[in-house]
Amino acid sequence: MRVKEFAQKTGFKIWASDKALEREIAGVFVGDLLSWVMGNCEADQIWITVQSHLNSVAVSALKEISMLVIAQGAPIEQEMIDKALEEDIALCACELPAYEICKKCVELGL
Repeated sequence: MRVKEFAQKTGFKIWASDKALEREIAGVFVGDLLSWVMGNCEADQIWITVQSHLNSVAVSALKEISMLVIAQGAPIEQEMIDKALEEDIALCACELPAYEICKKCVELGL
């Protein structure tokens, strides 16, 4: 499944470049500890977290994730959106808790 298809099917708010929308999603990773994500998240996964700051975008770029999903309505600053667009990282905002987002991912076959 591509990022754009995931965004369409979930209805989550998304900010993404055309390139980021075309990325394939290979799986899902959930975690809020950046060092844990750096050591365990794999390329092309969705990363679900409440960590809504620039360091999350940096880790996403480093790990080559497909999409960064900010859960539980954590506020997202414009600076983070701009950096995600610059790095071709799809950024999603969602009011749901991580568990509910994971359920949606399972429903979609991820």
